[in-house]
Amino acid sequence: MDFFNAALKDNITFVRPAYFIISGFVGIPNIKYYFYFYMFLCFVYIVTVLGNGFLMAVICLMKTLHTPKYIIVFNLALTDLCGSTALIPKLLDTFLFGNRYIVYEACLSYMFFVLFLASMQSFILLTMAFDRFVAICFPLRYHAIVTKTSIGAMLLFAWLFIAFICGTAVKLIDRLSFCESLVVKSFFCDHGPIVYLACNDTSLNSIMAYVAFISIMCIPLLLIGVTYVCISVALIRIASGQERLRALKTCTTHLILVVIYYLPFVGTNIAAVASTIHPNARIINSTLTQTIPPLLNPLIYALKTEEVLTAIKTLFKRNRRPHAVTK
Repeated sequence: MDFFNAALKDNITFVRPAYFIISGFVGIPNIKYYFYFYMFLCFVYIVTVLGNGFLMAVICLMKTLHTPKYIIVFNLALTDLCGSTALIPKLLDTFLFGNRYIVYEACLSYMFFVLFLASMQSFILLTMAFDRFVAICFPLRYHAIVTKTSIGAMLLFAWLFIAFICGTAVKLIDRLSFCESLVVKSFFCDHGPIVYLACNDTSLNSIMAYVAFISIMCIPLLLIGVTYVCISVALIRIASGQERLRALKTCTTHLILVVIYYLPFVGTNIAAVASTIHPNARIINSTLTQTIPPLLNPLIYALKTEEVLTAIKTLFKRNRRPHAVTK
């Protein structure tokens, strides 16, 4: 320990561990609860892959869905699919098969992809809000403003910006020294629990975490709120109640996605800042927050969007025709 302390004081080197240990749940005596929880996650992952994969396939195969709106939906399904794949299989390997040791570099890569793909949904939901805002507030100019080029540019900016923010937050961990506990009190290589283990100054990491939270969560949520205030004003000005209801229906799917995504995410982060959360409560909240929205998003779009339902029916009819001819 004297060597570690001297190194830290003189800023000569950083003490990086060879590995971290993922703790998972703490103090749960009955192991069957672990098994049921992870089997539930396995079911969630299978349905998430099938649902998002099917939605992406429908959008690719149907030319009627090759529109700016469904470019956004495709990106949402892609982040849901990749985000769940980055998180759940490794999580199951860690706890079902007992592989709790993870190499330092692999841990940081794991952290980056989970945080990056989970955060990307925030900007995709903001892009969806922009699409609904223009469609209702400026209907005559919709096709001039919301184009494949403009939506593509917005999404490209989102991918690059969030990659930069998450990459910077993860890279800053390299300046930390870990000279005591290596047990991460989480279900994956989570940023906060790992920074907490460091034994030198973590103020820069904390500042970056706040910057990430404000820029990725708070600002998009605030802008989504502003767009819906403008949409509400525009709906009030619509004379016909039937037209108002029709316009409102186009927003319900997006509003459901916003609530499912932001409510648990923002609630968990506020609770973590305002008070001390038991590690088990944090694990359950974070796990459900990062796995349930990707599960529900394709189901909501498939069941509540007429264009997608029509496209699915058309695809099934198209696939049945050759069989009918051969008979």
